[in-house]
Amino acid sequence: AEAAKIMKQRINRFHMLNGVTLIDPENTYIGPYVQIGADTVIEPNVHIYGKTTIGERNFIGATSYITDSTFGDDNSIISSAIEESTLGDGNAVGPFAHLRPKSSLANKCKVGNYSELKNAQVGNKSKVPHLTYLGDCTVGEGTNIGCGTIVANYDGVNKTHTDIGDNVFVGSGATIISPVNVASNSFIAAGSTINRDVNEDDMAISRPRQENKPNYAHVLKEKALAKKAKKNG
Repeated sequence: AEAAKIMKQRINRFHMLNGVTLIDPENTYIGPYVQIGADTVIEPNVHIYGKTTIGERNFIGATSYITDSTFGDDNSIISSAIEESTLGDGNAVGPFAHLRPKSSLANKCKVGNYSELKNAQVGNKSKVPHLTYLGDCTVGEGTNIGCGTIVANYDGVNKTHTDIGDNVFVGSGATIISPVNVASNSFIAAGSTINRDVNEDDMAISRPRQENKPNYAHVLKEKALAKKAKKNG
């Protein structure tokens, strides 16, 4: 423990002398093979390990964990985990996002809170704002992936790949079942389950029909209360 503390101080001092800002060096953990560019700011309780290379003017927010990854310049990472992945320039990740191995963001992408990527490549200016899983897929440029979208890449035996083109709008709560191709400039309606290719400029919609039963809400409530009363004796 004493040796690790001394080594941590040496590593952190080296980076600070090279123009990296460590807000709290006593609670910042950087491996010996990590490279960090000038004017990068790192908040407390950040862990950066492996052969990670980070460019200039990046912001690494508190409690982030990064290993064996490569960043360009001007990225913002907030309270997120990034493993064996690549970021270009000007991307925003987090809070609470997870980039698993073989994932990449081009430039000016957004991966928001509680989104997870695995072997997913995301093109310039595309957005994965929140509560989304992208597994084994390629996303083009300028595409918006709605909240709660899942790329279902695993059938219990095989993992398959999905391609999503440029300027695609994927509505909230969509499930895209691999392997399919979603062509550029297409639109997937919220709540849809997609298991066939979507052609360019198409709108895909797949939902069960909604049925409203007039004045039936109180019937359900009365049944529930009767069941509860019976259970309680």
